[in-house]
Amino acid sequence: MHELGITKNIVAIVSENAGGAPVRKVIVEIGKLSAIMPDAISFCFDVCCKGTLLEGATLEIIEIPGLGKCCQCGTKISLEQPFGICDNCGSAEITIIQGEELKIKSMEVDDLCA
Repeated sequence: MHELGITKNIVAIVSENAGGAPVRKVIVEIGKLSAIMPDAISFCFDVCCKGTLLEGATLEIIEIPGLGKCCQCGTKISLEQPFGICDNCGSAEITIIQGEELKIKSMEVDDLCA
């Protein structure tokens, strides 16, 4: 399960950018074609956050749908897998233009009083 390593990296990146403030919420975008299971990331998140600035934080995952563009006619098609057939011309030459993302979209931190 590579999601454990990915989740550890998400926690490390957010911790590094939190400026020492406790993190309350993290929003992550995961593409449907990325071969990353959102449920596994959610499962690993609390364990990876223990003892860090993210302990007790919530995780919101936004799933980005797969989208491809036909190399022959330029038609955009929805993709559930990293390949497909153009509905317009029948070509199998499809370029993926969306759905392989893994991005930390935002994080909410507590204000530290000076």
